[in-house]
Amino acid sequence: MKKKIKELGISEKDTGSSEIQVGLLTEKIENLSKHISKFKKDKHSSVGLLKAVNRRKKLLSYLKKNKIDSYKNVIEKLNLRK
Repeated sequence: MKKKIKELGISEKDTGSSEIQVGLLTEKIENLSKHISKFKKDKHSSVGLLKAVNRRKKLLSYLKKNKIDSYKNVIEKLNLRK
C-alpha cells in the first residue's frame, strides 16, 4: 500500500497533499474494517472508522471539484469506485 501512496504524491517527501491524505485514510479504513469485523462490540473504533470515511469523502469531493485529473488518478490507483 505504501508504494501506491508514494505514486500519488507530487514529490518524495510529500505528506500533506490531498492525494496522499486520501491514500493514508484508505489504508486506515481498511485496517479499521478488519479490526471491527473481529471485534464487533468495539464502538470507539467504529466511530473512528466513520470519521475516517467522512474525511476521505470530503477530500475526494474537493479533488473532484478542483483537480479532476488528480481525482481520476487517485480513484484508479486505490480502486475506490467500480
